[in-house]
Amino acid sequence: MPTPEAAPAATTATTATHCPYCALQCGMLLRPTPDGTAVTVEEQADFPVNRGALCGKGRTAPAVLSSRVRLTEPLVRTPAGRLVPATWEEALDAVAAGLVRTARAHGRDAVGVFGGGGLTNEKAYALGKFARVALRTSQIDYNGRFCMSSAAAAHQRAFGLDRGLPFPLEDVPRTGCLILVGSNLAETMPPALRHLTELKANGGTLIVVDPRRTRTAEQADLHLAPRPGTDLALALGLLHLVVAEGRTDEEFIAARTTGWEQARAAAMAHWPELVERITGVPVPRLREAVGMFCDAPSAMVLTARGPEQQSKGTDTVGAWINLCLATGRAGRPLSGYGCLTGQGNGQGGREHGQKADQLPGYRRLTDPAARAHVAGVWGVDPETLPGPGRSAYELLDALGTDVRALLLMGSNPVVSAPRAAHVEERVRALDFLAVADVVLSETAALADVVLPVTQWAEETGTTTSLEGRVLLRRRALTPPSGVRSDLEVLHGLAARLGVEKGFPTDPEEVFEELRRASAGGPADYSGISYARVEAEQGVFWPCPEGSPGEPRLFLDRFATDDGRARFAPVSHREAAETPDADYPLLLTTGRVVAQYQSGAQTRRVPELNAAAPGPFVELHPRLAARLGVDDGTPLAVTSRRGRAVAPARVTDTIRADTVFMPFHWPGEGRANSLTNPALDPVSRMPEFKVCAVRVEPA
Repeated sequence: MPTPEAAPAATTATTATHCPYCALQCGMLLRPTPDGTAVTVEEQADFPVNRGALCGKGRTAPAVLSSRVRLTEPLVRTPAGRLVPATWEEALDAVAAGLVRTARAHGRDAVGVFGGGGLTNEKAYALGKFARVALRTSQIDYNGRFCMSSAAAAHQRAFGLDRGLPFPLEDVPRTGCLILVGSNLAETMPPALRHLTELKANGGTLIVVDPRRTRTAEQADLHLAPRPGTDLALALGLLHLVVAEGRTDEEFIAARTTGWEQARAAAMAHWPELVERITGVPVPRLREAVGMFCDAPSAMVLTARGPEQQSKGTDTVGAWINLCLATGRAGRPLSGYGCLTGQGNGQGGREHGQKADQLPGYRRLTDPAARAHVAGVWGVDPETLPGPGRSAYELLDALGTDVRALLLMGSNPVVSAPRAAHVEERVRALDFLAVADVVLSETAALADVVLPVTQWAEETGTTTSLEGRVLLRRRALTPPSGVRSDLEVLHGLAARLGVEKGFPTDPEEVFEELRRASAGGPADYSGISYARVEAEQGVFWPCPEGSPGEPRLFLDRFATDDGRARFAPVSHREAAETPDADYPLLLTTGRVVAQYQSGAQTRRVPELNAAAPGPFVELHPRLAARLGVDDGTPLAVTSRRGRAVAPARVTDTIRADTVFMPFHWPGEGRANSLTNPALDPVSRMPEFKVCAVRVEPA
């Protein structure tokens, strides 16, 4: 770590802003401390999503602003292999030289760019533009591919448009029945739990689908605990019962959908007894779920990473959408399918160009009209724009071979990627690695150049929440003198690559260009401005020029060419890897309330570490007895890809055939050393949520 500098100076006014962590983007107020050297967090009671409530991560977010834990000057690796402080000019020169040297020796596509779902819209937009205009490489993707890409693909296929929630969160407590699939809101988005509490207080019912009896599942009227990797069969079994019991909405199906005959035929091959054998969910529970869902006057299905992070995640989400469509629970008030986006800007991050196959405004990179429009805004020839590149895991897998140099912003794949030990090997095999980050993450520690960048409270920019609400984070602190913004980094690098114009450092200027680039696209931001966002506490997209924005989508028509939603004719298939004699158990992974993603920032906060100090292996008492272990016994969990060691946590809230590990830690407890990079054929999402393992005392 570099030598700590003085604490950053604060402004004098209280600043309304948003939390830097999950996609709720909770409203908060930052107030300067009496000495003006830091800020404290206060409630912002009038922001409608959290109404003042904050989780521990949000309350302690200013701790990472301290120069004691964050980077405050650039670092460059010496010939002897040490990272040492350098000037910004030296660091940017070294990055530009490394990228240019690689492109000249191996071609433009030997240079890769990897972004993050926590980057603001402005930074995500600029990073995508930098890759395609300054570097002219097709090799760009981001860690949001690991977040909700399967749901996005299913959304596009069914509705013609992907926005995580097609309605605001305030609608959730007012629906009649909610099926929550693979989400533990109580730990991943604690302030959102009040929406479930209010749902039940209003007389609604809650069904939670999760192989663990989580704190969220304990709130449910009905908890279904399927075997990991069988969510697709479960959804098909429920649809079978809907058809068999005559509960379909034939009028809605005829008027507003296509493809029902094929989808119905596929579902009818999944009779209840077969689904019980596949999932482990008893037939009476399946019937009870159908009754609760269909008897309610309105209903929703919300999915999260559980069903999505599978090698069949797109089809699994499609099956849950089918359930909504067949019962007329879509495109109507207080009903529909939605996805709970995870990362802070996971929604906006994929809309504006850092995804391998997309241009700003959620335009397709292969669409000639889209290329012409965006190229016109950028002032370049459309023919110079590269085509689609590799998806996130495929890009990481190609490091050191096809992709020889990498610019990485706001991600820590050495901890967060599947088959992480292999990914770490590939990162180490690079000819050149530059990382821009707030802290010296495990990935940054491997870099040739580390660029210290500003954080949420030190910069202004927009994010797009899980509701599709564009929000404005306001700068509340002056960053340390040795720190620059990501926009300044891209500006400096572009100039060194011979692109003197087109990469402004002012975020509002970047947003104004983003508005023009997105105009007419599916994610149209052209009617959104900083002034509107601030005055209206966020603006929902799509929002063409002159539009008020659309908080509720699809009430009149879906975003397909004919206005009809598309059923998906999907059938169950097994996970890419199933238990056998050598690996007899299933592993599933997830988060705990006090840590976030790879933990690079939250692991530096003492209060959060006290609450969640390290990894663990959650297992059922019957499995513990069979292994002869107790709480705290070190366990070795081994898959075909690697081994992790962590203490046992014995609980009857998990299936006896399943173990659970959180994925926030590096080292021997790194859960992603075990996970399977098998990819969904449509979304290219890796199968984080299920793999075969062996467990034994370490």
